[in-house]
Amino acid sequence: MQNNGGMDSGWRSALATRRQRLIVTALLAALGLLVAACSAESHRVAIPAAQLTITPANGTDNAQPNQGVTVTASHGVIKNVTVTEGADPLSGSFNASGTTWQSVWALQPSSEYVATATAVSSSGKTVTETSSFRTLTPSATVQAQTVLGDGQDYGVGMPIAITFSRPVTNKVAVERSLQLTTSRPVTGAWYWDGDETVAFRTRTYWPEHTRVSFVAHLDGVEAAPGVYGTANLSQSFEIGNSLIAVVSTTSHYAKIYYRDKLFGVWPVSTGSPGDDTANGTYLTIEEANPTLMSGPGYTNFPVPFAVRFTWSGNYMHDAYWSVGEQGYTNVSHGCVNLSPENAETYYNLAVPGDPVTITGSPVAGMWDDGYTEWFLTWNQLLHGSATHEAVQAGPSGSSFVDPATLPPSTATSPLGTSRPRNHLAG
Repeated sequence: MQNNGGMDSGWRSALATRRQRLIVTALLAALGLLVAACSAESHRVAIPAAQLTITPANGTDNAQPNQGVTVTASHGVIKNVTVTEGADPLSGSFNASGTTWQSVWALQPSSEYVATATAVSSSGKTVTETSSFRTLTPSATVQAQTVLGDGQDYGVGMPIAITFSRPVTNKVAVERSLQLTTSRPVTGAWYWDGDETVAFRTRTYWPEHTRVSFVAHLDGVEAAPGVYGTANLSQSFEIGNSLIAVVSTTSHYAKIYYRDKLFGVWPVSTGSPGDDTANGTYLTIEEANPTLMSGPGYTNFPVPFAVRFTWSGNYMHDAYWSVGEQGYTNVSHGCVNLSPENAETYYNLAVPGDPVTITGSPVAGMWDDGYTEWFLTWNQLLHGSATHEAVQAGPSGSSFVDPATLPPSTATSPLGTSRPRNHLAG
């Protein structure tokens, strides 16, 4: 009995000890899980809030207009940017990742701007920043103008010429401020004639009836060190019917092409020896009926149906006094003499910018004696651009492109383009 009782008591003691060990083990396991859970919680990475930087910074009092406005975001993407000067919003564009916004054009000098931007982080939290600043007041300014008339019709050769009131040295910045919109796709380039005139000429003649508008976003552009534009320049016009004259000083005939078809072959008389009509593809400038002309033996003589194509005084005009020589010999003082009927027909069809090509002359044409942009080959035109890039324009605007990426031109003279080096002596 005592021995049995001792065995039962030992068994029970061992069982109790085992239970205690199991409880301790369970408690330790639970504690381990709790520690592991706390450790995992402590290693969770917090998502940073989006941050915005606006340049010019808030409170800037002398911001550079040509630098525009830049907004950058870190730890997020930009959702909205609004930049206003008065009631006018500023246009801009985002980069591909949405982390940078840059204004497209320069800022207006001497003006107050407010820029507000909003960004959002990957967690969906938004942040908004605002910058109020003022642009500098320039010590010198430059103005621009064009001879093109708003809503006017022009010929297929017409360039867009912009003249500045003082020399431009930062020509790349000025070129990149010039924006074209055309109803039909065109390719061309800007060409600097000295430091105060830049002109856009198409690679080939304009397509008929192309509607054209341009905006020179010069307001705030630093055209030369310390010299800023203070106003934009804009204009709209349309290209009319194609009218092209090719005048031979040796055959004494002019071929007239209208709407891309041969319209007439007219007898003419050009400049006599010593007064030779110089070679080159010119453009019509202006017309009057009559025009008062002066020369050897006559002063303020009224000449009917006169269409000018050089600044030095060459016209396509009615020369009723030389009808007998027209088609046979050259007797004029440099003009292209036409019969009364043909002169009136040409006069009624012509608008500024119609190509007039003189061929066969022993005298070379002079640069800038009229619109002489078509003296230039395409490569010469590109060489005269500060960017050396071509411009492609269409209904959505224009952009600069590498000329090497363009397909070869298929246009031919005289209907599609001018003959290369057409101004050289024959």
